[in-house]
Amino acid sequence: MKTIAHILARYTAWILHLLVPLGVWGVFAIAFADSALLGMPVDAIVALYVYQDHRRLLFYVVMASLGSALGSIPLYIIGYLGGEKVLRKRISEERFLRIHRSFERHEFWALMFPGMLPPPMPFKIFVLGAAVFEMRFRDFLAAVFAGRFVRFLVLSLLTLWFGPQIVGLIGTVFRQHIYWVLGVIILGVSLWLVMLLRRRRKSEARS
Repeated sequence: MKTIAHILARYTAWILHLLVPLGVWGVFAIAFADSALLGMPVDAIVALYVYQDHRRLLFYVVMASLGSALGSIPLYIIGYLGGEKVLRKRISEERFLRIHRSFERHEFWALMFPGMLPPPMPFKIFVLGAAVFEMRFRDFLAAVFAGRFVRFLVLSLLTLWFGPQIVGLIGTVFRQHIYWVLGVIILGVSLWLVMLLRRRRKSEARS
């Protein structure tokens, strides 16, 4: 584990060196590459940018979210042009049908929710699924942006409180206790939706 951590640290440092010429726009570039190409240590990069320049926290969160949304477009196009075969090869038939049902019930949440979660959540599978199940392009971009915005905002706030090392801790907790983490997140989202519905009903009753 220490060897893997050391390799990841060196890899992150190397990427940071490459991003120096881009300045504050580096988070956009790394988030775009992470979504469009192979996986990048985007969480670690965002955390370091925020930790070193916390005054631009919201700017980094927005840029990283925008980069993730735009970087997902190539994969969306692949899915739209015939990605069902690719998707079926990567996941079981049972999981394929489960993802399909989630998009039929509420496609926005079916994509936004996985976008909120850190690795090892296989987010690219849901991006492919969004195209395969014909999610509207505008809603697709909005869902990816919203999910990533929540993820990077929470990460940035935790980074200010605990330092950039929180990235490794979050990854470890998520891998070892994935079902507990998912349960807590689902509970939190459910409570938020209930409160939102109550407020709307109260406002409608008053009017």
